[in-house]
Amino acid sequence: MTGPCQCLPPFPTQPNTIHHDASTSPYLVRGTKIRWLPNSTCPWVHLRYLVDHLSTLYSDHLDCGLAPVRRNSCVLVAVFCYIRGERGPSGFGSCSTGEQVTEDISCSIPPNLTAIITGGTSGIGAETARVLAKRGVRLVMPARNLKRAAEVRQGIRRESPEAEIIVMEMDLSSFASIQRFCSEFLSLRLPLNILINNAGKFSKKLELTEDKLEMTFATNYLGHYLLTKNLLEKMVETATRTGIEGRIINVSSVVHRWVKKEGFRFSDMLNPKYYNGTHAYARSKLANIMHAKEIARQLKARKAKVTINAVHPGIVKTGITKDYKGLITDSLFFFASRLLKSASQGASTTCYVALSPRVVGISGKYFVDCNESSCSTLANDEDEAQILRQKTDALLRKRLHQAYK
Repeated sequence: MTGPCQCLPPFPTQPNTIHHDASTSPYLVRGTKIRWLPNSTCPWVHLRYLVDHLSTLYSDHLDCGLAPVRRNSCVLVAVFCYIRGERGPSGFGSCSTGEQVTEDISCSIPPNLTAIITGGTSGIGAETARVLAKRGVRLVMPARNLKRAAEVRQGIRRESPEAEIIVMEMDLSSFASIQRFCSEFLSLRLPLNILINNAGKFSKKLELTEDKLEMTFATNYLGHYLLTKNLLEKMVETATRTGIEGRIINVSSVVHRWVKKEGFRFSDMLNPKYYNGTHAYARSKLANIMHAKEIARQLKARKAKVTINAVHPGIVKTGITKDYKGLITDSLFFFASRLLKSASQGASTTCYVALSPRVVGISGKYFVDCNESSCSTLANDEDEAQILRQKTDALLRKRLHQAYK
């Protein structure tokens, strides 16, 4: 499945559990029913997802050398703060929506902005597209399923009749398709102010792309890397000509923290000997953050007026089934439901980083709930990021020959 990356994938010890996006996430919370997939583990495993998420959100406050009892108290306080949607320094928090974070700045958003958003046909991608269109941004939506993209465009135009939305064909798992899209887009001679690398894929079983590469890593990381590489000069040129800062957003995930250095080997990510879907997904999300940080360093060295940041959208409510019953289990389900986001809340951080004047000049950072947050030590490793870039460039140069510079 290809769609917006908005949820946690299956826990690492359960490689056969189904994933995530707008139509098939392991979480759904609406009304009074919360149901789990038949092939999932017990609810305690799913609750751990949420604990990991909160630990990430509040790691800056919890990693302070406190005694275990005091630290546990801080975790509980953090949970209640998250449930209540307490706002961070940006003025927004876990309960903020895409519309809310852009409402007060709608009058100050520069006119005639153009944004490309991948994965805009469902979930938080579609919601991000809707909000940006409502704020007057021209949208270019590359999609593999053109019929679905046309339906999303029609839905957005019902709410925003004057929205300008261009649908174009692109398959992120195919280097040739990405090259064609970029060539066709550049031929339109449109400006490019915003690039949102939102689409993502989770492959339950090992799948290979037409380029004979592992599907999850190729789609989530390699595809977006090539797309960004091909469009970066257009963004720099647009920013220089208009004076408006260009912004690139890589949608990542909290699960990047699950990856250890010894498990982050480029050759294994391209063609794994032993496949685990969760591990592949987590590595691709780590690569997304490293990509953002490495490009940010390059742009800063060039003094280009373009920024790039990574975001974690949160754990988003979508569809599922329930096979566990009982007082304890139902209590866990109820507790978990307080921590899950709607699609509109999941889109808030992307919308905030894409449009907010408070993010001007900020680059190479990781955002959660519309506020800067900390990522893993490995994600901050500059040497590893440079090695990843060098190996990625070498791969693309070999596969694309003269078409890649």
